[in-house]
Amino acid sequence: MNTVGSKFLFLFSTLFLLHAKATDVHYCDKKANYAVEVKGVQISPDPIARGHPATFTISAATSQELPRGKLVIDVSYFGWHVYSETDDLCGESSCPISVGDFVLSHSQVLPGIAPPGSYSLKMKLYDGNKNELTCFTFGFDIGFGSSVADM
Repeated sequence: MNTVGSKFLFLFSTLFLLHAKATDVHYCDKKANYAVEVKGVQISPDPIARGHPATFTISAATSQELPRGKLVIDVSYFGWHVYSETDDLCGESSCPISVGDFVLSHSQVLPGIAPPGSYSLKMKLYDGNKNELTCFTFGFDIGFGSSVADM
């Protein structure tokens, strides 16, 4: 790689890390032997700005090939369930997913009316036969900035 390309890659990586934050991940069942191990979650930006794109990047590893599957996402606000979504695994990563490390990336614009504060996200991953491969939770924050000013 030439020096211009190296400098660009370094600058891009630095800027990404300044706006992305790793968050703590907790398994739903600490005693379960999940086929998918979650290594970490990056949230960008953090805190999330209402009415703007947010990206959740999940680093994981699998002990089995995943030709297809689905993600089930549930979001709670101060313990109250406020949102559910089901996505095709192949829409969030390249399928088939081979044994070993892989990354899921989920981007979404959170509504401008979403109240600021602390949220909890629970994500379950199922294979094509509806077997649960992992279940984990993590927290994220929506900032207090108003999206009205962006109109």
